This record gives sequence, structure tokens and C-alpha cells, in this order.
Amino acid sequence: MDPHLLRTFVAVAREGSFSAAAQELGYTQSAVSQQIAALEADLGVPLLTRRPVAPTEAGTRLLEHAGPLLLRLAAVRTELTRLAAAPSARLAIGLTPLAATDRLAAALARLRADLPQLLVTLETLPTARALAGLATGELDLVLLDGIAAPTDPLHLPEADQTPGSVLMVAEEPLLLALPDGHPLAGRRESGLPELVDARWIDAPEAAVPLAALRAAAHTDGFRPHLRYQGTDPHALTALIAAGHGLAILPRRAVDPRLTGVPIGRPRLLHRTELRLPHPGTPAGRRLVELLSD
Repeated sequence: MDPHLLRTFVAVAREGSFSAAAQELGYTQSAVSQQIAALEADLGVPLLTRRPVAPTEAGTRLLEHAGPLLLRLAAVRTELTRLAAAPSARLAIGLTPLAATDRLAAALARLRADLPQLLVTLETLPTARALAGLATGELDLVLLDGIAAPTDPLHLPEADQTPGSVLMVAEEPLLLALPDGHPLAGRRESGLPELVDARWIDAPEAAVPLAALRAAAHTDGFRPHLRYQGTDPHALTALIAAGHGLAILPRRAVDPRLTGVPIGRPRLLHRTELRLPHPGTPAGRRLVELLSD
């Protein structure tokens, strides 16, 4: 299967239009039509209806596989390019909003002392975008966070598409973040099952996502009272302190203005992992050594 034809198919299916896909890809509309026809001839099934433009059943199945296939191809290209490239004087790090740790900051300080000419950039990104940047070479390594049982790795399906090494950077307790005076503030600990019907702030990029809590507690509860789409911990703290709802955070992220009650049932931790592609840059490998020290 020609990856160029596959990319064209994905663009047409996403845009719902041959002309819009042609404009996005820089092709003529007739060239796009010819590429779709060639892909359908290669696979022996129609992939798109024409009026309206929409995936057929076979096209829908192909779309399910197209993203991971294209990402793996990009990862292979990036790995081969890195093998041939001269050592880079930059280190681009992607990290999910709750993945920054004191351990990372200390290791970066030692790395910059070893390599004073190194330009380090850090960018906060959602998990999927961070892993895509790792596969395409825009990022040299990523730090991802999530909740897991003690000693378990993070379960991130999208991460399976990006081969490389994984390093556990930090594990810490999870706390229920409450405003002062909340009825639960005096407890020594609280269990997820008894919090199912609480007033929650859904802040998937700034706190533990409610979807993760539902999965951990095996329930369809944890419904949001308010949604916060940002990544600013100060804004989330202000919302909690003002009584708009509760959130679960790693211990270090609970602002002193709030009360933090440990989560005791089920036993879960906040985990931060570093992912580095093979072979990785010299600076990236050195950072892993410092974090492992």
C-alpha cells in the first residue's frame, strides 16, 4: 500500500471533499481523484462514496488503521534520519501538563552544566500530540503522566505506536483537592466509590481526567459539574477554592490554599514516565542517564 495514497485518502475522508483535500495537500482535484481510484484498485474495494463524500464500511476500517500506520512510517523515517545525522545541539522535550517534576528540573540543570551550548526547549502538549511529535522528530523525548496501580506502567494505547525506551521518573500519591471548609476536608483518606456523585471539575489537561476515574472505579459516574479545558494549575485552583467542584491531583500539584485528602481505595498513584525513541540523540540519552542516577 502506497503511503502517499493512504495520506490522500485520510485527507479526503477527514475533509469530506475531494477539492478541500486537494487544496490541503497541494494537488489538483483530478490528481486526488486518481490517487483514490488507484488505492481502491490496489485494495479491491470501494473506500469512499462520491455523493456525498464519505467512507464506506471498508473505508471506515481503513481509517482505523491509517493513523497508526502513518505514525509508524514517520517513526521509521525519523529513526533512520537520526542515525545519519550529526549530533544535535538542541534538545526538544514534550511533556504533558502534570509531568514536570523536580527530578527533571535537577537533571536538566546537570545536563546544561555538561553541555553549556545545548539549547533546551520544553513544550506542554496533550499526550497524543506529544507522541506524534516524538514519532516525527519534532521532539527528542517526551514525559507523560497518568494514574496507575503501584509499580504498574502507564496504560496509554497511543504510546504503543512509538517504539523506544521507557523510564519511570516519578510516582506520588493522589489527593482529592478540596476548598477549605468542605465536608470531606477532615477525613484521613477517601475512596473513589464514595465520590462518584460529588461535584466534579472535568479538567483533563490540568487534573486526573474524569474518564480515568470512571475506569479505575468501574462506574459510569464522576459526571462533570464544570469543564475546564486549559492547563493552568492556578486557574484550576481558583475554581476549586471558589467551590465550583473537586478534582484529583498529584500531591505536589495541590495548592496550599486547598485541602488535600489522600485517595485510599483503590490504591492508585500518579506516575510520570519518560519515553525516548531509538537510538535517540546524545543529549537525550545523557538526560536519561542523569534521571536514572
